[in-house]
Amino acid sequence: MGRYLLQRLGQCLLLLALVSMIGFAILHLAPGGPLSQFALSSQMSQEDLDRITRQLGLDRPLLAQYLDWLWRMLRGDWGLSFRDGAPVSAVIGSHLRATFELMAVSTVIAIGLGCWIGILGAVRRYSLFDTLATIGAMVALSIPTFWFGLIAIYLFSVQLGWLPAGNRQTIGDGSPLDLLHHLIAPALVLALVETAIWARFMRSAMLEVIGQDYIRTARAKGLPERQVLRGHATRNALLPMITLAGLQFPTLLGGALVTETVFTWPGMGRLFLDSIEYRDYPVVMGILMFSAVMVLLGSLLADMLYAVADPRIRMG
Repeated sequence: MGRYLLQRLGQCLLLLALVSMIGFAILHLAPGGPLSQFALSSQMSQEDLDRITRQLGLDRPLLAQYLDWLWRMLRGDWGLSFRDGAPVSAVIGSHLRATFELMAVSTVIAIGLGCWIGILGAVRRYSLFDTLATIGAMVALSIPTFWFGLIAIYLFSVQLGWLPAGNRQTIGDGSPLDLLHHLIAPALVLALVETAIWARFMRSAMLEVIGQDYIRTARAKGLPERQVLRGHATRNALLPMITLAGLQFPTLLGGALVTETVFTWPGMGRLFLDSIEYRDYPVVMGILMFSAVMVLLGSLLADMLYAVADPRIRMG
């Protein structure tokens, strides 16, 4: 296990290095650049633009800029935002809680509802429920997340007036109930696609487990069907779901970006898009690296938990 962990950590470091190099190069080679926002002002002269270029270090070769950024990043200095001069770590930290709230609630909904639908669909294979669940999952996976978000806003906010159309809290309120009221719609929209994925994977895993010899043996011993399903089938079918939880993290982050934009949720996804629009490269790189670390840690943690949950797995 120790050797495997060291190998995986080495792979993660290599991937992070590649992500940083590719991301840094794409941002700085893209048309426009961070000075495009300043150039739009009629009060900016060429001398002012040259001075800002020197202050930001943008007049140096790209490799020198990258190495300087990498060295500061390794020391814990994420740089300063081009937008307001605030530390990048503080800017990201101020939006981190909102994203984690949205992702945590939507994950709980997706896992709970998706596993229930998948198990029931496997037990009642080819029934009306299984057919409707399959059709619903295919629809949820085929339609973009932003479309579901717009439909939710139109239906529950504009027409019915049940839920807020956006933002994280009401101005001047901020109570837990108010936060929950604003969280319902974006969390359900973000959980919709995840629920479909969990339901399909859980159904497949459950069908595979139900056909195993030990399930037939448990039934032959006269155990109640509910005990066979709960004590034997479901527990073993949940093992592959541990890996799925880690692999779904990138999808969850991407969905959060779209959902936060539609519902003006003040999380990292919304901050990422705003930073790209403003050409705020330090913030964009900070979010990119933070997301990459979280994705790799999620995958690594899923592998570790799978080995702990299933003693038959040996990692050398």
